[in-house]
Formats: sequence, structure tokens, C-alpha cells
Amino acid sequence: MLQDSGGRTVYESGGMREILSEKGRCDLLPLNIIGEEYGEPILCFIERYIRTGNKECLWFAINMFIRKKGWTMATAMLETAHHYADGAKKYADRNWELGIPLHSYIDSGVRHYLKWLNDDTDEPHDRAFIWNMLGALWTQENKPEFIDLPFADKEPEDDDDW
Repeated sequence: MLQDSGGRTVYESGGMREILSEKGRCDLLPLNIIGEEYGEPILCFIERYIRTGNKECLWFAINMFIRKKGWTMATAMLETAHHYADGAKKYADRNWELGIPLHSYIDSGVRHYLKWLNDDTDEPHDRAFIWNMLGALWTQENKPEFIDLPFADKEPEDDDDW
């Protein structure tokens, strides 16, 4: 089950998230430096996505995480489907499709990944990480007006360019 402080950020689109300033902003961390120092390439791939908009970077991060968990892709998606169900109960069905700023998915996804690395068990951080990365990918493709990361002002790199 998802934690719920009761606090909500409601965006102009009607999309809602539980965003609280006391959680920090993990999307602003120097993820590549942290990832390199601690041997966490998932963080490096997320940083590369933030800078370039190359969606393959997030797919690499998701797939590396799935392997790290020892899951198959099917298991990962079935687990993540529970997160979608919990989110529908907390907010509304397809709330995320209304439009949520891209940085919010990266911020939350990185936080959940770090909590998973820290063995925190207060929430299902593993499936929350995947949910946020999928939300970022979907938003970039379907709601470009919500792209608020450094690559927003430039053309995203082609998947074959790196």
C-alpha cells in the first residue's frame, strides 16, 4: 500500500501527486557523480536522460533494475501493475495521464530507488521506481508540455546517437 500524508500538489492539468518539500529534490542531485562513485550505473543512466532526453537511458535503467531484482520483465510489470492499482485508489484511475511535470517522476523515482538500495520497507520502493520511470517515458511521449528537465530546450538525442 502507498503511504499517504494527505498532502497533494494539484497541477493545472488536474493531475495530482503527493509532493512534499521535506522529501528533498532527488532529481537535482548530481546523479552521474554519485552513480560513478558508488558503482550505481542506474543513477548515471537517469542523469544522462535528464540531460539528453534519450528515452533509451531510462529503459537501460529499468532493465538494469529488473535484473538487479532478479525479476523477469513480466514479473516487473505485474508488480508495477499493483502500484497503478494503489495509485488509482489514492488519486483516481489514470490520474497520471492528466499531466504531471517530468521532473516529478524523476525526483520520486530516484528517491524510491535510493530507498530500495537502503532496504527501506515502508513502501514497495521497487515497483514505485519502475512506475515513475514509466511515467516519465509516457509523459515525454504524450505530454511534451510537461517536459521541465534540462533537455526541454533542445531536441532529444536519437536513441542511436550514443
